Amino acid sequence: MDGRNRINVLFVCNDNSVRSLMAESLLQRLGGMRFRAFSAGSTGVDDEEPDRRTFRALSEAGLPVAGLRRKRWAEFTRPGSPHMDLVVTLCDATAGEPMPDLPGEPGTAHWSHPNPLHANPDDEAAAFRHVLHEIRRHVELLVNLPDERVDRLVLEAQARELAQQGR
Repeated sequence: MDGRNRINVLFVCNDNSVRSLMAESLLQRLGGMRFRAFSAGSTGVDDEEPDRRTFRALSEAGLPVAGLRRKRWAEFTRPGSPHMDLVVTLCDATAGEPMPDLPGEPGTAHWSHPNPLHANPDDEAAAFRHVLHEIRRHVELLVNLPDERVDRLVLEAQARELAQQGR
């Protein structure tokens, strides 16, 4: 995209403590040299510890947690920030919020996933695994798009369609 070798994807959730971090970790692992993953929240506190259950679910699935931290999307509006090609919201609350002006005029898509923090405490671990599995399905579909499908407008349309295919 625009001469760069990798496609930059920003995953956004309201507080960047569970789903967006899961998606970032998954794309880091599955995206190879073709994708670069980032995550952010529209609210929350920068550098506050992510929910420990997120790291547990990622670690149990053999996914990377090194370098994952909570941050607000304002971090990606600063000079020198990476240009995003695609922004994917993962929670319904964030999907309805206005997006900040991000460098690169990225495409947007919404993949709705429930917040496992709202699960019954008795089913909590299973809820985290389930959401991780569902996000993985979307990420796998994204990374398997053929090269001709990753131009910005096509990528946006494809990412939106993946929301339906991944379910």
